[in-house]
This record gives sequence, structure tokens and C-alpha cells, in this order.
Amino acid sequence: MLKISNTVEIADWEIEITQIRAQGAGGQNVNKVASAVHLRFDVQNSALPPFYKERLMALQDQRISKEGVIVIKAQSFRTLELNKEDALERLKELIQEAVKVQKVRRATRPSKSARRKRVDHKTRKGRTKALRGKVQV
Repeated sequence: MLKISNTVEIADWEIEITQIRAQGAGGQNVNKVASAVHLRFDVQNSALPPFYKERLMALQDQRISKEGVIVIKAQSFRTLELNKEDALERLKELIQEAVKVQKVRRATRPSKSARRKRVDHKTRKGRTKALRGKVQV
């Protein structure tokens, strides 16, 4: 079970994990051992609440296909177990970020005193720089 929040969990049978060979440099071992992991999670056919599904499908993320399948490739670590944990953690973070409700931004204006202080500071700086010129003899 992958626990997303207090009320939402993903069953193990919903997540498909396959072993693959890692890409890139790594010596002889990388060519023999399948220690990288492909994690596949079908959002549409999962037991997630509808709100979660809608938010995930609305994401513009390259890891989510048009059919609603999340594919995560983990190959950072040398062992299969660590790569599995990494992939599951990344899936959890992706789902949690998708359902996070953004705070509504309210436009604000600087106060009168803040504007006055800004202008005063600019005039003081300007006077200081004006005094840096050549001295008139």
C-alpha cells in the first residue's frame, strides 16, 4: 500500500513495476544487472477519488500519457530496492502536488508611506551620486 494522505491509499496491484537495465555509463555491472525500474500507474482505472483523477489528468506533465498512464523511470541508485522506493516516492509526490490547492492571489498596492520612503531613498541616492562628479575650482 502506498499512502498518499490520511484517507487515500493506492493498492499494490494498481502499480505495475518492471525491472529494466539502466542506461548510461557504469562499467560492466550496468550491462548485466537489471536494477532500474519502470513504474506504471493507470490513473483512469485506479481507485483514486474522482477529484484526484481530475487534477492528475489536468496536469501538463510529460510523465502522464494522454490515456492517463503515469510512467516513472528510476535508475539513480545501484540496487533494485532503492530504485523501487525512489519511483514510489516520486509517484506519491506527483499525486500530492497535483491535488494541492493553490492559494488565491489577491492584488495589493504599496501603502502611501512605503511609496514616500521609496521616493525619499531615491532622491538621497541621487544627491550622493551627484556629489561624485568633478570638483569645480
